Amino acid sequence: MANRSPDMIAHLFQSKDVVTFEEIQNALENASRATTFRHLKQVPYMRSYNYNGRYYSLRDPTLFDRWGLTSHGDIYFSRDGKLGDTVKRLVRESEAGMTQRELQNLLKVRVQVLLLEAVRHDKILREQVQGFYLYLHNNPATRDTQLKNRHDHIVSDRSLQDSVKVDDHIIIEVLLVLIRHPGHRPVDVVRALRGHVPPITMEQVKKVFSRYKLEEIGKKKGSTVF
Repeated sequence: MANRSPDMIAHLFQSKDVVTFEEIQNALENASRATTFRHLKQVPYMRSYNYNGRYYSLRDPTLFDRWGLTSHGDIYFSRDGKLGDTVKRLVRESEAGMTQRELQNLLKVRVQVLLLEAVRHDKILREQVQGFYLYLHNNPATRDTQLKNRHDHIVSDRSLQDSVKVDDHIIIEVLLVLIRHPGHRPVDVVRALRGHVPPITMEQVKKVFSRYKLEEIGKKKGSTVF
């Protein structure tokens, strides 16, 4: 019988940022799945929440960002392990709740099914705010604080937009970018217009998006509306 030990897995993790389960088995001299999992439990590891959990990496708490997330290329990991647990934590810890779009932009994966499942089991709550669904803590007091903060953000954003001046020239420049790239978000449009004289700011682009409901058009890839 091979003289296997968790040190074999630790050595593999030190040699590669991410590995597959098959590579871990090979490092243990073609161990069975049961034996591999038994040794793996003795090593601090994390499993990707995308790619169906195919990838493993050494768990290093210093790598996690303020959201409790880290990545190697397009392979994503969370301090919670499972994506469902990550979604619930992010919603509960958020200052002003989170929308589905905000979560997807942060996690880089689809979360709709997980959100609906969490709501169905009362792990988080859902409220409609300004025409969109906001996901909130399941504790009533925390939920009320999150809702108040979200309303304050909306009022603040409106005040900022009201103070931003957008003339026809800026509108045309933004729409021209979206004709070529219908799926672009405001940040992408600002990047595409870098170097424009005078500069076109994020606030100006957001105001154009808001005025013409361009977020909805982008979802439908509807460049022909222009």
